[in-house]
Amino acid sequence: MTLGTAPDDPPVLELTDVRKAFGQVTAVDGLSLRVGPGEMVAFLGPNGAGKSTTIDLVLGLNRPDSGTVRVCGRSPVAAVRRGEVAAVLQSGGLLRDFTVAETVEFIASLHPQAPPPARVLERAGLTALADRRVGDCSGGQQQRLRFALALLARPRLLVLDEPTAGLDVEGRHEFWSAVRRDADAGRSVLFATHYLDEADRFADRIVLVAHGRVIADGPAGALKNLASGRLVRAHHPAADLAALRAFRGVESAELRGPTLLVTTRDSDALARHLLTATAARDVEISGQSLETAFLALTGSTATAASAAAGASAAAEAVPAGSAS
Repeated sequence: MTLGTAPDDPPVLELTDVRKAFGQVTAVDGLSLRVGPGEMVAFLGPNGAGKSTTIDLVLGLNRPDSGTVRVCGRSPVAAVRRGEVAAVLQSGGLLRDFTVAETVEFIASLHPQAPPPARVLERAGLTALADRRVGDCSGGQQQRLRFALALLARPRLLVLDEPTAGLDVEGRHEFWSAVRRDADAGRSVLFATHYLDEADRFADRIVLVAHGRVIADGPAGALKNLASGRLVRAHHPAADLAALRAFRGVESAELRGPTLLVTTRDSDALARHLLTATAARDVEISGQSLETAFLALTGSTATAASAAAGASAAAEAVPAGSAS
């Protein structure tokens, strides 16, 4: 399901009804995706959803069995050769005895149209680390160096595959700050991550995939709305879960230690009931999180279809930058 309409500008990335199987396993099953100029798109899904295979197809590391993949209007292999697409992966070979500046200068020498190394170091937030040996850099600093190297080809599309896996909170923040500054300057970014907070904070759009297909596509706020109801949280270790599940509007109720968590379509009525008829205290009401929407939509095809169908009317009114 797509939330909104396609942009008028020619896409930087367009996949149309793409399929890819490995023996009896179908990794990508009719996936369509469009990324416009300057968009920052999160590509999310559970393990085995087809994310990595799709990224391999975008980078020309594999070919689809059917359907088309176009990057900047041409084949992925041609786009890579022209430097129109670049990638930052979870890991990659760096020369530990080189300094950060020497690494950027060496790779820049391989790209005739590379921007000045000093400008790339500044864009990646590495100017202060220019003279530091790569082997002495933290994991987050090395990822920012990989990001800087990807910029040397002047790509129109930057693909990030789990780029902050294993980094600490500070390293993740520094990396995404650098990427966001670059995206704000007009570069398109497609990134896969298991950190849903990264998608929530930095993506213009979120594309959810499951079983090799796009099941939802839109801004984070719109996807959160696909998880129906609101969350009521309270301190209530003696809660009667059976009675609560029978209360009008309640969709689920569980205890996590002394904390009661209830999803309901009528949060006001439930809150009044908890405060006046039970021993609950510290009652809080909040909207659904991206994690809740992710679990609801990708838990199974049936769950996703049910949630999508139930929100179709609202989805049509939400603008987005793609058609899938």
